[in-house]
Amino acid sequence: MSEPTSPVRVAVVQFDPQVGINNREDNLHRSLALALEAVNGGANLIVLPELSSTGYFFSNRQDAFDHSESIPGGQSVQAWMDFARQHKIYLVAGLTEREGMRLFNTAVLVGPDGFIGKYRKAHLWNLEKLWFTPGDLGFPVFDTPIGRIGLLICWDIWFPEVPRILSQQGADIICSLNNWVWTPPPLFDDAGKCMASYLTMTAAHVNNVFIAAASRIGEERGARYLGCSLIAGTNGWPIGAVASADQQEVLFADIDLTSSRSAAIWNNLNDLHRDRRADLYDQMLGYTQHPCLPR
Repeated sequence: MSEPTSPVRVAVVQFDPQVGINNREDNLHRSLALALEAVNGGANLIVLPELSSTGYFFSNRQDAFDHSESIPGGQSVQAWMDFARQHKIYLVAGLTEREGMRLFNTAVLVGPDGFIGKYRKAHLWNLEKLWFTPGDLGFPVFDTPIGRIGLLICWDIWFPEVPRILSQQGADIICSLNNWVWTPPPLFDDAGKCMASYLTMTAAHVNNVFIAAASRIGEERGARYLGCSLIAGTNGWPIGAVASADQQEVLFADIDLTSSRSAAIWNNLNDLHRDRRADLYDQMLGYTQHPCLPR
């Protein structure tokens, strides 16, 4: 067996960040404590949930604005950057971003050398539309020493274009930050998985890409969160367990991150990337394929 070319231990963190100005310090401290648990477990890529420093259900736009911070100068991002530098790891986390008078539901990627980049949620769920501006950065993929990292946030996974565009731009792994909440019932199947778990597995399978999905638990202003965090392999199946619906957990997976680059070759005659009918539908998607991928 050959040595992995990019050995990575991924961790997804599932916890209960609560909305409220008085909770912000506690949310940040818990995110760092759980990230340290992941580091102590050997992780070098850690994924925290959506809006992990603020909680989710703001009461109005002013409330959302009061929870917001700039990127990368805000308190949460600076703390996550310091943590990543200290432990020489990569960390993805969600927060409420303020740019002028606009607010975004944003994910940041930081690493040993500091701030790497950000993604602004493109598809806004329910009341988010009352305080956030839809993302305007497209679907960036960030080159790092451990591999190419793409980001998406929660409701984005219901739009198959998002993981497809990220994978076609060369993402080795997609970090999915979530506050999975209500979906059409039943919320869980007999195996205890929610629909978002299956959407994540499906997206990983049809794009042959790793997806590390961190969700949250708990209740907040009458809303129940669904947990069910997971790390999906390039074949779609979870690597290890899917997290519970209601417990704080850190999940780990040992992967060769760049192995996703050849995962699309299924046999002598079928290659996911080459079999795509770009002549029929790529013109509708409006993105540029990564030059390292076959056309």
